[in-house]
Amino acid sequence: MLGNEVGGDGKGRRALILVENLSVPFDRRVWQECTTLRDAGWEVHVICPQGEKRDTEPEAVIDGVRIHRYPLRAATGGPAGYLKEYGSALWHTARLARKVGPVHVVHACNPPDLLFLSARWLRRRGARFIFDQHDLVPELYLSRFDRGKDLLYRAVCAVERRTYRAADVVLATNESYKDVAVSRGGKRPEDVFVVRSAPQIERFQPVPPEPELKRGKPHLLCYLGVMGPQDGVDYALRALAKLRDEFGRTDWHAVFVGSGDAFDAMVDLSRQLGLTDQVQFTGRIPDADLVRYLSTADVCLSPDPRNPLNDVSTMNKVLEYMAMGRPIVSFDLKEARVSAADAAVYAPANDETRFAELVTVLLDDPDQRARMGKIGQERIGGQLSWRNSQASLLAAYAAACRDREVPASGSVRTRKKRQRS
Repeated sequence: MLGNEVGGDGKGRRALILVENLSVPFDRRVWQECTTLRDAGWEVHVICPQGEKRDTEPEAVIDGVRIHRYPLRAATGGPAGYLKEYGSALWHTARLARKVGPVHVVHACNPPDLLFLSARWLRRRGARFIFDQHDLVPELYLSRFDRGKDLLYRAVCAVERRTYRAADVVLATNESYKDVAVSRGGKRPEDVFVVRSAPQIERFQPVPPEPELKRGKPHLLCYLGVMGPQDGVDYALRALAKLRDEFGRTDWHAVFVGSGDAFDAMVDLSRQLGLTDQVQFTGRIPDADLVRYLSTADVCLSPDPRNPLNDVSTMNKVLEYMAMGRPIVSFDLKEARVSAADAAVYAPANDETRFAELVTVLLDDPDQRARMGKIGQERIGGQLSWRNSQASLLAAYAAACRDREVPASGSVRTRKKRQRS
């Protein structure tokens, strides 16, 4: 079995995964971690918020994973709104954690970097603490709010330090995040495991293209992902306006799939730029429709601007484009190159004119598009596959549980070490 391959056999062990910013199983990375642990013999519990349209049940058992959900209203109104949201989430998480009872591992996924507070009761009873760092929250704060290194920024940094200090093991989504955990977080390199996010291959299986999705144009451009202030949808829209106005290209239709708190502002921006007839916003759509669009797309867009967060973060949309065999235009970001390599072409950071120009290059070269798509699929099926991340995840759990024994009841106990003679 998978667990035995890397010493991650979880037979008789219990794990509790804490998530705040997405419901489960909608959070694809967390769900992959849950099923990996389950297959390795772990009893897996999850505490997360309820979704609005899916994952709405307070409790569910899905494929053997026990999910405990709480109501949560997303933040509005800037940093003060987040404090209210996080306070509610922490209270519910602590309440449900007591209901779950003693576990061997508490696995907290950020943001926010506050979930170690809700895990304190379990940690006092012997649970090991794994910090799954999905985002660098100080960099997220700088990139999202544009407030500089103010008092709130310093508070965010202090909370991150507390989380690192509490963690027995850290899961990093890439080598850049691992470097931060070691240099800024003071963790030993051997206590930080890179567990890359990877698309679910079975979810991203190409289907025959549907020309009608191009709305009568020869080419389809596609954006997939969250639409927040730091995600660069505004850069993509301005680049498309340049594609039309400066390069004279009107032979394309563009579809933007996804949602987020900048969605309405991006729809308004497309109107201001006169793109309404050529740009379509779908919101969130079922997987089957997403695959239809990606299978038809000629070029996919990854317009994340360079900022403190994006330069060192792995973008899920890039990996998903690659899984579908689509060529990508991206800004030149450190981790974008690590992920996509030659499956993408790269415009200088935040240069919308060059971004538009690279779109024209790919539209005019179907052979290059095909080569890039093949490279992307080979990388997703090889070095970037979830198989490699599974091995790293189970190795992290094995390291966290070293010197821990299965409890008969009550709390988790530490094995007594033999005295040296």
